[in-house]
Amino acid sequence: MIFRFDTTNVTKEYLLSKNSQETYLSYYLGVPVSKKLVCNPLRDDKRPTASFYKNKQGDIIFKDFGSNFSGNFISVVMAKYNCSYYMALQIIANDFGYIKHPKLIKCDKPITISKVHLEETKEAQIQIQPKDFSQEELNWWWNFGITEKTLKKFRVFSCNAVFLNNKLFLMSDPKHPIFGYYRGKSKNNNELWRIYMPKHRRRDPKFISNWKSTMIQGSKQLPKTGDMCVITKSMKDVMSLYEFGITAIAPNSETIFLTDKQLEKLKKRFKRIIVFYDNDRAGMYNMAKIRHEHPELEYFMIPKSYKCKDFSDLVCKFGVIKVKEFISNFKNEVERVGPVS
Repeated sequence: MIFRFDTTNVTKEYLLSKNSQETYLSYYLGVPVSKKLVCNPLRDDKRPTASFYKNKQGDIIFKDFGSNFSGNFISVVMAKYNCSYYMALQIIANDFGYIKHPKLIKCDKPITISKVHLEETKEAQIQIQPKDFSQEELNWWWNFGITEKTLKKFRVFSCNAVFLNNKLFLMSDPKHPIFGYYRGKSKNNNELWRIYMPKHRRRDPKFISNWKSTMIQGSKQLPKTGDMCVITKSMKDVMSLYEFGITAIAPNSETIFLTDKQLEKLKKRFKRIIVFYDNDRAGMYNMAKIRHEHPELEYFMIPKSYKCKDFSDLVCKFGVIKVKEFISNFKNEVERVGPVS
């Protein structure tokens, strides 16, 4: 027997007529709604990298800088229970006693009505204190074939310090460099940064970001048209490929692909679109998923025999001359394989 849930009487507006966003958020997250940085209880977060803000539409948004999560109280329940939007509405209504569904997931935690009323606030902020690249940092980038000229083209900065919501979050040192990918400013004049900490300490995230999940790394540096555009998984790979004459972009996360609208625009600008992800388990899984949804695209990954999971690692291991040979083989291989039928 298939159990079906009636979603007709439970809406976001209905839930908000019963209780506040602050109450729902604090109930499911287990942390009070405030303007302070908090650890994200939806993942293993050892360092406070998340915060709340109220947008102009009146939604209180829980934003995690250390992951791609950003959403309201319904999104929190969807992430917590890995369920659909309408199922999340039902779960909330059931937990708070507005409806009764014995087969729904039930949170038995006592309900506490939040007395907090968060006023409209600015979007969560990331700011940096820039500094000149040290020779050690430039040498590190050069391991992947990336020059200072290319770093400037792609608006990559060396950071002396990083601030979250106007509070010091992290400072660099020679053993732990910090780099910032600058996107520009949001409509609210908020600086948009993707902070990269390649040698991060154990308890620090490798990335923090206030980019929207749909923003594409390297998109602002794309030519208007071209023969080929590679979709890869990181800004480092985008810049490394650029050094070898290959146009590339990367989604904001390996688990996120371009929207249909973004992909259609890309197809109009470039004759060939090639998806080039890591050859590790995560990369192979995500590429297979994309291939299923977009069989018209072309696909490639580094053969396992090279013992390198991505392009920048390939450059680091084999050097420029060997990689030029690889690129020639890469183009031939993709040409041979062609689009998936």
